[in-house]
Parts: sequence; structure tokens; C-alpha cells
Amino acid sequence: MRRLFPVTDMTAGPAVPVAPAGPAGPAGPAAPAGPEGGAGPEGGAAAEGGDWSLDALADAYAYPEGDGPWLRANMVSSLDGAGQHEGRSQPLSSETDMRIFGTLRGLADVIVVGAETVRLEGYRPARAREAFAERRAAAGQGPAPVIAVVSASLDLDFSLPLFTAPLVPTLVLTGSGAPAERVGEARKAGAEVLFAGDGTRVDPARALTALTERGLRRQLTEGGPRLLGQFVAAGVLDELCLTISPTMTAGDAQRIAGGPPVAVPTRFRVASVLERDGFLFTRYLRS
Repeated sequence: MRRLFPVTDMTAGPAVPVAPAGPAGPAGPAAPAGPEGGAGPEGGAAAEGGDWSLDALADAYAYPEGDGPWLRANMVSSLDGAGQHEGRSQPLSSETDMRIFGTLRGLADVIVVGAETVRLEGYRPARAREAFAERRAAAGQGPAPVIAVVSASLDLDFSLPLFTAPLVPTLVLTGSGAPAERVGEARKAGAEVLFAGDGTRVDPARALTALTERGLRRQLTEGGPRLLGQFVAAGVLDELCLTISPTMTAGDAQRIAGGPPVAVPTRFRVASVLERDGFLFTRYLRS
């Protein structure tokens, strides 16, 4: 895997780590420091043109220090802007994309996901991975990230393993006016219900605050597009990890973010770009 940005001078002996991309606000995550096609950050070895080690990827995508929440989104898009193909993101993905997907999960306290994505993608509980066990323990994290499902109607199948057999209890974020019988079904299945909005509506900022109050500040959302659009509109998205897939889909698939437009486009700046097999793995921080 090659690092295209930030650029390292490869002409004079061993690569010298570049300066971090800088903070997005008070403290932004540092950019990867490994040379193109060689060792990843912090000495994580990788073969020429191969993937970085999981340790190297984890160093490159580390969350910023601090007590406040940090919301990161991980999405994939085709060259013509599709965020999915026939309702699923997998056809746009690659092996390296899935390694980064797993790394981002391995670093997160909580994965925030919309109900429609749970239904379409067949979400299962997050699993503990030995590769991240030591890192998670040192950060005071549990063995696996919590899954938090955002749903106004609670139209979910609570018999799924996501609710009945997770390593750590699944959270359900909904509004205070959610149907009482569905709240009861969620709790009966073993999920914990958090109210983060008035009526049936879930307020994006209140949802993230509720998670942070539970000690879940390293936040990752994997969509879907409607939920990501709500986070963008609320101005709470700190970072976007976007895989640009070298594919064209045509059709009328959704973009990675949906919903009403914001009054003024939210500006992000590039933090890093990696490349493997034509896929671009980009990180953008909110300006």
C-alpha cells in the first residue's frame, strides 16, 4: 500500500516522519508516518506494495487524545458517487478496505448505525479481536466496541443476535415518544434503550452526548446515508474516512450522505491518502 499524502522525501536514506496533519479543532489525529510501499507508522512492517500491518493501520487511524467526543464516519463510494450497489456497500469494497474497516472498529468505543443499515446489511454483534486486545486494554476499553442502533420507530427484529447475543449489550437510541411496546421488546431482548430526543425523533447531538456520558467518546458511524446526513446537518461530524472505489455503478443509488441539504456546505480538509489496487483510502478532518 502506498501513502500518497502527506508526502515523504524518499531520496535521502531512511524516510523521516512528516509532521502531523494538525488538529481539527483542539486536537486532531496525527497523519500516518510510514513511507510509501514500505514500513507503516511506528515501524509496522509491510511488504513492498503490500498492506500495512494492523498495528501500523491502528497507529495511522488513532483517535485524538482528550475527554470530548470524536465522531468518525467510515464510508465507501464509487467513482460516480454511489454509496452502495443494490442496497449494500460490499460490492464496492476490497480486501484492504475491509482491513481498514476492521481497524476502525477495533479502535472505537461505539459503532453508531442507522436502523435501515442494520436491516439491509445484516448487522451482527462486534467481536473481540486479539490483534487489538492489548491496545484496547491500555486505553481502558472493553473487549469489543458497543453497537448503538439509531431508530425512531424501533422497527427492528429484536430476535437477531445483534440484540440477543452480543459480547457487550447493544444500545438502542430513540426518542422519548417511541412506542412503549417496542421499547419493552428491545429491553426484553437484552438491549439497553437510551432516549435522545423528543417525540419519536432522535436528536443527533443529544445521541452523541448520551454515548459520551457512558464513557463512549471514540465514536464511529458506518451509516447509512440518512444517518450520516443527519450528523452532517447537525455539525457534529469530526472526521470522514472515505474509500473511493475504482468502480462505476450508474443507476440511482444513494450517495454516502442523504437528507435535506445544509444551508452552507461543511468544509473538510484532507489529512491522509493511501492507495492500493486503485482504491483510495482518504481521511478528511472538519476545518
